[in-house]
Amino acid sequence: MELLEIDRATLENRGISEEQLREELIMLKEGFPFLRIEAPATVGNGIFRLSDDMQSSSLRLWDEFLAGGGKAVKMVPASGAASRMFKDLYAFLNGKHDKPHDDFIKKFFAEIEDFAFFPLLNACCMKLYGKSVHSLVKEKRYKDVVAALLQEDGLGYGHLPKALLEFHKILGGSRTPLEEHLAEGASYAAGKDGRVHVHFTVSADHVPLVERKLEESVAVMENKYGVKFDVSLSVQKPSTDTVAANMDGTPYRENGELFFRPGGHGALIENLNDLDADVVFIKNIDNVVPDETRHTTLLYKRLLGGVLVGIVNKRDRYCKILKDGTPSAEQLEEMLGFLHNVLCITHDHLENLSDEVKAEYIFSKLNRPVRVCGVVKNEGEPGGGPFLAYNADGTVSPQILESTQIDPDMKEYKKMLKEATHFNPVDLAVALKDWKGEKFNLPDFVDKTTGFISIKSREGVEIKALELPGLWNGAMSDWNTVLIEVPLPTFNPVKTVNDLLREAHRPS
Repeated sequence: MELLEIDRATLENRGISEEQLREELIMLKEGFPFLRIEAPATVGNGIFRLSDDMQSSSLRLWDEFLAGGGKAVKMVPASGAASRMFKDLYAFLNGKHDKPHDDFIKKFFAEIEDFAFFPLLNACCMKLYGKSVHSLVKEKRYKDVVAALLQEDGLGYGHLPKALLEFHKILGGSRTPLEEHLAEGASYAAGKDGRVHVHFTVSADHVPLVERKLEESVAVMENKYGVKFDVSLSVQKPSTDTVAANMDGTPYRENGELFFRPGGHGALIENLNDLDADVVFIKNIDNVVPDETRHTTLLYKRLLGGVLVGIVNKRDRYCKILKDGTPSAEQLEEMLGFLHNVLCITHDHLENLSDEVKAEYIFSKLNRPVRVCGVVKNEGEPGGGPFLAYNADGTVSPQILESTQIDPDMKEYKKMLKEATHFNPVDLAVALKDWKGEKFNLPDFVDKTTGFISIKSREGVEIKALELPGLWNGAMSDWNTVLIEVPLPTFNPVKTVNDLLREAHRPS
């Protein structure tokens, strides 16, 4: 492709190199290879179920880590508007039916008072129409109620980020997911100094709104939980946006200029890379519950943190031994056992290697970022989740995969998908520093061949959009990964507004 002067200016403004642009256009034209997988990860084969003794030792390690001055950060991807959460309400608002006609809309109106946002919605209806929600419903003005909730002249919930929606009732008021994440962090991540570090990634458009909410909330939450919050925000970097292409693979342009789109949550590896912490917990914005139903979540957060600390401690000890000289044959066997039994890395044909080569191999495998991933039993349709996948060097290790990364035409892979027992709820504790305590450069550990292409419509034109390797998928492909089974009550996402009516989101 021949670059125009306007293209070079666009790339410079975004911090994108010409080489990166050409690589992306090749990916859009040629697509991505499917991954080679060995088996679904299951309990006893890639997934650990913590015994009582393992739980006790992990909790002790986590408490010792915090008491010893270790720094934990809670990172919450909170970008984007909540419009998808209200897709059923939008369909009703824009549809031909004037009264509830399906189970979803019927449930919404039957239990409307149970939503934490009901008082705000009622006040909004009084302001817009001079009538309460109940009066409007009695007059069968259902669409007016939905419009008051979603549209910008009302509460504007269809345009706000999920972080700022009223999710849960509390005594005398309500709480947003942003506030619930602060409350959660206060309960398991307060450092020796009593500070809780929380980082939200937000859309640039929403920064002022989020900052305003934090200004309202932080002092109140500090007083309630007896901690101090250190809250930071970041936005997805323009340099991580990806170029769009026409269906024939040529660059798509608008007004003569290259058109770029956000590269998906995989772009946040750059934001994670900017954090300074020993341990970072990563969890989605909508996976929160009220104080009253949070005890299981808090227990398993501490457990994931403790497991991570134990693994990092052992890794650092082994790396120091390896750097001090070639270990004994017994030590090498112990380290290989750790790679195989704890990190679940399968390595063949090592027996004929010299001790020096074995030591180099072990160090190369150990000295990487580490993540401990909570995985829950899959009680729905099988899909993406934890698998044992092949790496470029022929070894096999645990990976979190999307179903789009697995070839649907291969019979044995279809069988593996059906046999998968767990899925990834985005519940991670990660360590970003090497054995010497220096930060890794996380983009060095991204598998760039694990992105995917989606087809989008842009002003009536079909275009190819490039999604970067996902944050907990290909962006962490070359990390060491440990999978821990966590109970289903730790996973309570809000994908639709009616999910807020589920028991876990209703304080007792």
